[in-house]
Amino acid sequence: MTVMLERPTSSTPIETPDGPPGFEALCRTLLSMDVPDGYRAEIIGGNIVMSPWSKGYYFGVMEAIREQLRPHLPEGETCGDAPFLFTFPGEERAYGPDFYVAARNAFDTTKRYIDGDALSLVAELTSRSTRTADWEDKLRVYGRTRVPVYLLLDMEEESATVFSTPSAKGYTAHTTVPFGKTLHIPEPFGCELDTTGFAAPTADGGEQTEAG
Repeated sequence: MTVMLERPTSSTPIETPDGPPGFEALCRTLLSMDVPDGYRAEIIGGNIVMSPWSKGYYFGVMEAIREQLRPHLPEGETCGDAPFLFTFPGEERAYGPDFYVAARNAFDTTKRYIDGDALSLVAELTSRSTRTADWEDKLRVYGRTRVPVYLLLDMEEESATVFSTPSAKGYTAHTTVPFGKTLHIPEPFGCELDTTGFAAPTADGGEQTEAG
């Protein structure tokens, strides 16, 4: 769903990241939006895009990622899945990743957005509404802005892909494994991620072969 809203009528100024005028205007609108319950808003491809919250079982997947990565975080960094907006003014994008690792001091601010330069890892869990953006727009932008590691969990295909070695043209290395296998997470983490249990559960608590 793509939603373009009128600019807010409030006289209270809204602080936005420095960037092209059009991007600043989009940020101002996004940061003043009353987002409907059950949705999050991001700036993707020059539009404010709203997508529904994750399915319940995604919580367990993100918890497993957090528990496995936390012992390997670079010094001075933290990880989480609380909703924060990370901005990339040079790319005119603002994303709210499903999971992230970032410099702890980047959150010492009263601003309602976080500088994307603080990120060392982002993880996105696809849904039918976000899959194209996760595989295309976000893959390009995370790579070009030098986020060291992008972990993409394709919940429909039940596979995990880690992208690394970012460059001006995007990531130059990647590895994919099916859910249930172990995936190596490159430096600055240098650890193994066990993806057992990442597939969608069935009604009786087992796993199904196709995400619903």
